[in-house]
This record gives sequence, C-alpha cells and structure tokens, in this order.
Amino acid sequence: MTEARATVIVIDDDPAMREAIGSLLRSVGFDVKLLISVGDVLNSGRPAGPTCLVLDVRLPGQSGLDFQRQLSRANIQVPIIFITGHGDIPMSVQAMKEGAIEFLTKPFRDQDLLDAVYAGLARDRVWLENEKALETLRVRFDSLTPREREVMALVVSGRLNKQIAGDLGVSEITVKVHRSQVMQKMHATSLPELARIADKLKLPLREQPRHV
Repeated sequence: MTEARATVIVIDDDPAMREAIGSLLRSVGFDVKLLISVGDVLNSGRPAGPTCLVLDVRLPGQSGLDFQRQLSRANIQVPIIFITGHGDIPMSVQAMKEGAIEFLTKPFRDQDLLDAVYAGLARDRVWLENEKALETLRVRFDSLTPREREVMALVVSGRLNKQIAGDLGVSEITVKVHRSQVMQKMHATSLPELARIADKLKLPLREQPRHV
C-alpha cells in the first residue's frame, strides 16, 4: 500500500503570509491546509498520513504556545514548527522544551522553513510507524484468552512453568500449553522478545507470591 501524502497545516492570521507559505509548500509537492485559528485544527482532526504544523506564535484568542500545551495534554501527536514576527529567547526555549521542531523568526528563508518541515514530517513518519506496530501488538494481545493473559504476565515476570502451575492451581502441562499458545499468538520466538512486547504494551507485571 502506498503511503498517504504528507500534509502541512499552516495556521497564521496574516492572509499574505499564510498564502505565501502555502504556495511554497505546494511547489515542493505537499498537500497544504491553510487555517486562520487553532480551533480549525481540532474541528477538522489530523490527516491520516504524515503531518506537521506550521504555527504562528501570536494568534487571535489562544496563542500558539498555549495550543502546543493543549495538544500535549490531549496526547495529540503532531510536530510543530513555530513562526513569529515577535520572537524572543525565553519564548523559543519554551517552545523547544515542549517538543517543537523549530522556532523561526519572520522574515525567514524559504529553505529554513522547508528543512524544518522535512524534519517534522520525518519525525511524524516514525511515530505513525510505531503506532501501527503497537496497534498490531494490541490486536494480538486481544486475541489471548483471560487465562493466556495471566500466563503471559507470570512468564514475563520471571516465573517458571512449575511455579506458574502452583500460582494458578493447574498442572504444569496445562501451563506449557497456554505458554505455547501465548508465544504463537503474540508472534514471539523467545522469552526476551515476549518481555519486550509486554513492555511496549505497558502490561503490569504480576508480583511473585511470597512464600513464608
């Protein structure tokens, strides 16, 4: 399947600046959305393919920096390139600490903006690939039975088959069968690989019983 086209969302309340940036980005083959306010982004949602946001710091109502924090709190991942005609060092430091790709002061060179956009889209491609791989793992984990999930949690916690059998009150043979099913359904070829999968899924480890 071919990758969805890259999209650059531009938010700037200056029509001339907005159109100039749009023309530049279209000239190198990007799909472009030109918006006036940050509310338009939330209403339209993020595109399916690689995306980055070119965002003016000073906007009517909510500022670009406030919007960056809002996206972070909502766990909406999208690389941001800030542009401003009134930038200062503390402002740029704050933006970069929050994960911005670049902070460009107007007037900026076309190439500087394009370099930042390419960097932002590269970052988003990696994020999308990771999310796709994680969703595959979630689907595989959802295919496990409740007992298989228990066994998986105990296996990655370091319990041996004999210990797991005692923990669950089943035979060791039964544990081996469940363990084999877990490895097969999760497409894991080794215990370390299964442990890495559990870590990616952020599965809680089962505490080992304390024998007194």
